Amino acid sequence: MQSLDEIYQKYAKSVYKYLMSKTRNEDIAEELTQETFYQAVKSIDRFDGSCHITTWLCAIAKNQYLTYLRKNPQMEEFDSVENSKVVTDNISSPESELLAKQNRLELMKMLHLCPEPTREILYLRIFGNMSFAEIGEVMGKTENWARVTYYRGKEKLRKELSGYEE
Repeated sequence: MQSLDEIYQKYAKSVYKYLMSKTRNEDIAEELTQETFYQAVKSIDRFDGSCHITTWLCAIAKNQYLTYLRKNPQMEEFDSVENSKVVTDNISSPESELLAKQNRLELMKMLHLCPEPTREILYLRIFGNMSFAEIGEVMGKTENWARVTYYRGKEKLRKELSGYEE
């Protein structure tokens, strides 16, 4: 087995990206990443190798995130659209800025209504900037499964958004 330092160097970025997709807050994601590895060190004897180490670490990260939400109930799952990594084009007027914000808000509402695992895959891809290979690894599935699930979820959202605007 790899040393704990090698494991951290190799997987910390993936865990951080995963937590960024959940929290959309760099400080919280960094704090939870550190706590994830602390918990991993404490329970390394329970890692039996039946899954990939990234899957195990992301499961710990997910538990850390859920613990954080229980301890901080004021934090909404979508902390703020402003903190997300959704980038808008150069917005020049207050009217176009308001319209863009409303569109992002509608998208976020629709993402929240997606069923699992589609919702989590969309979050990981859109907000976590994770590759399909990384998403597949985190979810314990194949890269192709992640691509197909993402595409189907994206197409469903596209249809719902176009129906919403009519």
